[in-house]
Amino acid sequence: MSSRPDSAAAAVELDALPGFHIRRLHQIAVAIFLQETEASGLTPVQYAALQTVANQPGIDQRTLARSIGLDTSTVAGVIDRLEARGLLQRNASPDDRRVRLLTPTAQGRALLAEVLPAMQRAQQRILEPLPAAQRREFMRMLRTLVTANNELSRAPSETA
Repeated sequence: MSSRPDSAAAAVELDALPGFHIRRLHQIAVAIFLQETEASGLTPVQYAALQTVANQPGIDQRTLARSIGLDTSTVAGVIDRLEARGLLQRNASPDDRRVRLLTPTAQGRALLAEVLPAMQRAQQRILEPLPAAQRREFMRMLRTLVTANNELSRAPSETA
């Protein structure tokens, strides 16, 4: 058995792969978000869920999952944690007792208001290495890629 790498595998440069850079950027974005929002105890996914519920009080869990591109079992766990912290509440739908409608609590709304400046700083830090003139174009290109590839996701978003 040779200790030399397979020539086909050795020819692939990770640095040339968009997926490699997207994964790394995601890691960096999460790290920056957590640095900036550490006092809140919110993860980026928890923030997205809580903000979406605040934007659409009374949203059901399935619609929330589709709105933020998560599968329903993952969003259920996120909601469990937010509910345990007293940041949102689940109520049975008056039309269908199996459906749970979500609303932010006063504590949840207060936390969102408190974390807003830190979340915005995190977003600015993520884009900071780009010249100001390129930031809008970068965001446009990101949206294009996400929208065009949305249906390939394991949990497609309805908002993409």
